[in-house]
Amino acid sequence: MRQNSVRGPRARKSVPGAREKDGTGAPASDGADPSEEAGREETEGAKSAKGGKPAEEAGGKGVKPGNDEKPGKSGKPAEAAAGGAKPPLGRRSRAARIARWAALCLAVLVLGTSAAGYLYYQHLNGNLKKDSLNLGDKRLDRSAANAAGQRPLNILLLGSDSRNTPENVALGGAREDADRKPLADVQMLVHVSADRSNMSVISVPRDTRVTIPKCTDPADGTVYKETNRQIINTSLMNGGPGCTVAAWEELTGVPIDHFMMIDFAGVVNMADAVGGVPVCVDNNVYDKLSGLRLEKGTHNVKGEQALQWLRTRHGFEDGSDIGRTHAQHMYMNAMVRQLKAGTKLSDPDKLTDLAEAATKALTVDKDLGSVKKLYDLADDLKRVPSGRITMTTMPWVSDPWDPDAHVIPKPGDAEQLFSLVRRDIALDGKDPKKNDKGAGPSAPASPKGSIAVTVFNGTGTATQPVVTGRGADIAAALVQQGFTKATSDSTPRAQADTTLSYAKTSQRADAEALAKALGLPERAVRMSTAVDGLTLVIGGDWRKGTTYPKAEDAAAPDGKGAKDGKDGKGSKPGKPSGDKARGEDGPQDDKPKKEADDKAPESSDPLNGNDTSACMKVNSLNRF
Repeated sequence: MRQNSVRGPRARKSVPGAREKDGTGAPASDGADPSEEAGREETEGAKSAKGGKPAEEAGGKGVKPGNDEKPGKSGKPAEAAAGGAKPPLGRRSRAARIARWAALCLAVLVLGTSAAGYLYYQHLNGNLKKDSLNLGDKRLDRSAANAAGQRPLNILLLGSDSRNTPENVALGGAREDADRKPLADVQMLVHVSADRSNMSVISVPRDTRVTIPKCTDPADGTVYKETNRQIINTSLMNGGPGCTVAAWEELTGVPIDHFMMIDFAGVVNMADAVGGVPVCVDNNVYDKLSGLRLEKGTHNVKGEQALQWLRTRHGFEDGSDIGRTHAQHMYMNAMVRQLKAGTKLSDPDKLTDLAEAATKALTVDKDLGSVKKLYDLADDLKRVPSGRITMTTMPWVSDPWDPDAHVIPKPGDAEQLFSLVRRDIALDGKDPKKNDKGAGPSAPASPKGSIAVTVFNGTGTATQPVVTGRGADIAAALVQQGFTKATSDSTPRAQADTTLSYAKTSQRADAEALAKALGLPERAVRMSTAVDGLTLVIGGDWRKGTTYPKAEDAAAPDGKGAKDGKDGKGSKPGKPSGDKARGEDGPQDDKPKKEADDKAPESSDPLNGNDTSACMKVNSLNRF
């Protein structure tokens, strides 16, 4: 069985196709052949494309009642105003009967139309497929509210290569794979800032080797053991999208609020519903494996051609999965611009088509499983200006276990990118100075003995066990320093970063005194409406000691990771996967960046949502 490579034929040189392994890049003893791709491009995944505004109202509008007998200037009936005389009794009786019948017919019409609208709304709800959000044993705590009570929103977009319908088989090929569990070949994390001023998108190449946590399939109770030998697209096989969510939370430390998954047919239908999406190539391109054939220039791709654009990897750049993520970013940006332009939202028939395509195409988590909730989400997202949308790809290096086929997160840069999202900082570097701390303290800090703080242990994550007693240990250390009102709370928490939150501006000076005593960085201190008083949560980045580790202490001790993402050197085979931003004793893979580096690293290939000049570089081996 031949393994598709993220690195592309140019990188593989004399090794066309890949390595005779189990499809994971790890020794065959792991016993898994999760991708079952047989070296075919047919297993390429479809990109998740979101539709716009639902159309429950398109079929639910009643007929506006008419009013043929308009009142005259005096407010009396028109005929009275005109002639002054009352109509005969017979005429009045007949008019009353007509009015009653008209009212009855109007009521039936209104109620019937409303019922039709309700039934159509229920029909759209029925189109949606629903699944569990997180299949791991643990999940991260939800992102805390900021000083204004607003919360960030994190949505995982997945593209499935499922061939479970005749339409998907026809579009995806590989009919022998019709019964195979689907792979999540497209994965993007959409982060919407708490104030809805900006949006950040991070793609992870499907061939990234990560730690996939233990997951339990809710359908049949099958338990899939934790592994660090598989690539991230196989996580979908371990019970469904909820396992991919668990893997993302472990990889990034970002709590996932929702997921949305789309298949081959969904991409085609969505592309048709929005009337096509403009994309650009810098040369003639023909990839016979995906079927994509375009001449140099800009094209409006729709239907199956849109799917070909999203699936091709041999056609662009070095023929690897990295180039494909860049093509997907261009497509997604263009689709967002199309929807924000509103051309498809002014025509009820087209709006209905879009609603049908969107709801039939999607599998969502149960908390997002209604048209109303999708509408509210879309209404929330449309507030973000397209110029404040930034598309990125996770910085990567070659996997030391299988450098020709797989990648792992790039030390330093990957963690910088994830950290920005966790701290709700825009990837474009255009954020104004955040005021999560509120106004400056008007008075000095209170005496240590009168500062009350509650300490929680949040060190347990999807794959890292809880460090027993961390909350109590830190509380005891604070008491020894004179903070005698420091107490611990055993309520389970789970988060990547240590945070010290306070509820009111008047508590800021006390919070800063605590932070200084513990060695916490400024970024860890924040004002939040989610707490009642001073609240310290010890995160996965502080697993030992009573003083917060300095950057140099948290740096990787074993020098893991390649330098430039191309030579695959610098990592030690046999070591853990290198996918974690946080290790057993703090960050081990990624050297933290300065706080001043509050912008996406260049290695993430950032693309602005308003950039219409972007054009995909065609692979020289796939030109005509």
